[in-house]
Amino acid sequence: MTQAAARPEGLSAYIAVTASYWAFMLTDGALRMLVLLHFHTLGFSPVQLAYLFVFYEIAGVVTNLCAGWIAARFGLTSTLYAGLGLQVLALLALAQLDPAWTVSVSVLFVMLVQGASGVAKDLAKMSSKSAVKLLAPEGEGLFRWVALLTGSKNMVKGAGFLLGATLLATLGFVWAVLGMAAILGAILVAVLIAMPPGLPKGRRGAKFSEVFSKSANVNWLSAARVFLFGARDVWFVVGIPIYFYAVLSDGTVEGNRAAFFQIGTFMAGWVILYGLVQANAPRILRAKSRPEPELVAAARGWAWTLLVVPVVLTIAATIAPAPQTWLTVTVVAGLLAFGAIFAVNSSLHSYLILSFTQAERVTMDVGFYYMANAAGRLAGTLLSGLTYQLGGLPLMFGTAAAMVAASAVAVGFLRPGQRVAGV
Repeated sequence: MTQAAARPEGLSAYIAVTASYWAFMLTDGALRMLVLLHFHTLGFSPVQLAYLFVFYEIAGVVTNLCAGWIAARFGLTSTLYAGLGLQVLALLALAQLDPAWTVSVSVLFVMLVQGASGVAKDLAKMSSKSAVKLLAPEGEGLFRWVALLTGSKNMVKGAGFLLGATLLATLGFVWAVLGMAAILGAILVAVLIAMPPGLPKGRRGAKFSEVFSKSANVNWLSAARVFLFGARDVWFVVGIPIYFYAVLSDGTVEGNRAAFFQIGTFMAGWVILYGLVQANAPRILRAKSRPEPELVAAARGWAWTLLVVPVVLTIAATIAPAPQTWLTVTVVAGLLAFGAIFAVNSSLHSYLILSFTQAERVTMDVGFYYMANAAGRLAGTLLSGLTYQLGGLPLMFGTAAAMVAASAVAVGFLRPGQRVAGV
């Protein structure tokens, strides 16, 4: 059967995979806010809060390195089912958290559960992203499908941030995670029963050594991804939520609830804005009429444009002697601008990785690329708690600026049309 003839059948499978991924990302965003805000109210320091997410990001590095091979060997549906099932188990395990445990035991337990959740997330992500390359039309159609998947995913995850903060304020921690486990379990059963055919089943001859790309473009783009996502998570994971909590909460129960909702609303709004811009990136960039060389040039320009925002925020935070209204307004406005420009950068990267790779090794290159993505998030997570605790907003935003600059330098080494190193 030709690729064109196979598309209608494959399209229904892609829709099923994408819908499952949306449901997964809703719980993933909610879980992050639940864990962050719940443990902050228990008195955890910024560094301790960052530790809670370390295994999540480490798991992402390892999983993405292996997931491409696993999908090539066993098929994309296998990785999707494994991701959904493991997330259900992680949520159920988190509900067993005992308030009587010591801080060190609680931290270790949550780190391990978050590690399992990180494995689950990246198995599900790799399934969806690889399906785009296999099912989407080439050229502008590929960019449009990539932008739609990535943008919609982030809008759903943004809604998850608000959902998590709301569930914590209303149902409490345990019932919130149990409810999410039940919903995601029902979705897993549904896709197990009704998954349409159309996605590749895997090939027995796939070798693990194939995950390491020989393409200079894939490697430079992966390096850019490390620094790009490190620049986001250095403020996103711990520093900004804790800064807003300090500004918004008066320490009372009602004050805490109001702060939870406001923080969740901002984080959700930021990610939804990010997703909206991603989904519209082909129109913003006029991708339909622009070949790969022009989009590579656009990636370079947008990378340096992003640097302006953390530089301005670093200056503003440095000259403010203490948290003030004008500084908070500047931070909010600056981070929204960062989100919009960051979204265009991220969308260009997501298109270029699929443009640079070949269909026969798409899961390998996508897995390697998202391993770099996870490595950047890991670095950003560790630095988020550390920089905020040591130097507050100035050090945190200054670190973000340095990482954006490094990402822009890496993008400068991309060469249009180059598929294998030295060619």
